[in-house]
Amino acid sequence: MAQITLDRLAHSYLPDPKSDADFALKEIDHVWSDGGAYALLGPSGCGKTTLLNIISGLLVPSRGRILFDGEEVTHLQPEQRNIAQVFQFPVIYDTMTVAQNLAFPLANRHVPRDEIDKRVDEMIDILELRDKASRKARGLTADEKQKISLGRGLVRHDVNAILFDEPLTVIDPHMKWQLRTKLKELHRQLGHTMIYVTHDQTEALTFADKVVVMYEGEVVQIGTPEELFDKPAHTFVGYFIGSPGMNIIPCEVSKKTARIGSHSIKLARGYEAMDGEISLGIRPEFVSLSSGKSGPELDIVAVEDIGRFKIVRGELEGRELNVTLNEGEPVPANPRLKFDPARINIYRNDHLVEGTA
Repeated sequence: MAQITLDRLAHSYLPDPKSDADFALKEIDHVWSDGGAYALLGPSGCGKTTLLNIISGLLVPSRGRILFDGEEVTHLQPEQRNIAQVFQFPVIYDTMTVAQNLAFPLANRHVPRDEIDKRVDEMIDILELRDKASRKARGLTADEKQKISLGRGLVRHDVNAILFDEPLTVIDPHMKWQLRTKLKELHRQLGHTMIYVTHDQTEALTFADKVVVMYEGEVVQIGTPEELFDKPAHTFVGYFIGSPGMNIIPCEVSKKTARIGSHSIKLARGYEAMDGEISLGIRPEFVSLSSGKSGPELDIVAVEDIGRFKIVRGELEGRELNVTLNEGEPVPANPRLKFDPARINIYRNDHLVEGTA
């Protein structure tokens, strides 16, 4: 295992980058703890695979350094970094059995035969492939082949880190849940530093201790799932995390009051005068509807009943706003909105502003 230090790291695919727009990965300066479980989360093209490839050694960054346990590895090849990588599609040998595939990375490192047998035997049980251990990989399902790929990374005890590049893409939904759970268990058991790339928020939030949210080449927030949900540092995080995502509504703010059109919303914290684009962010879970006469009126556009709760989709002053209601909770005929002041976040130019109590 290793502590991974990203020291003013940045990368451009252009030979002579001149501005931030030329960088696929904008500068990041952070330390990831030894034995931590991290997820790189963001949409396609946001820079997460670029960052993973720099960590693995497949790319040399344009700027900055990368260190494993304080030792610089920026220009070392992947095999010199002692990492294991699991890719989006299974990388296995079809002519080998399941057990032989799992043993291969250990045999390449000249691990003693009895130790190989012991680790492979343990991994076969962990992956629940005991009945297929002697079968050739050629005839296995895509799910089973990807389990072997995961096992080939996890069977090594000496790695600095295990990197996963969207490893569950080819897995059916039920098996995804099982493998995510299994990876979490294995992280607790083995204590490896694990970095998991995905565009799926459910995968990221259920696997990682810390989630690294990326947007347009920039790391916009690193935090626990709770921090990303409660205090998104950027409007993109609020929108991207959650289903549905955070409501982001342009507003004006004066001390402990936000104004949305003709409506005043009480805030739990006070704010100084700000220039730029000011927005109010609140999650649909923290907006309620009433049939009273106080509060802004919501113009309902649609109601989606998904069983556990309803999503009321509407408009406030021409701006989209979503509200979630508990199962069985009625939708008022002329609904009025009530915002939980403690759950409101204020953003200036898309970045969170911390008010004063």
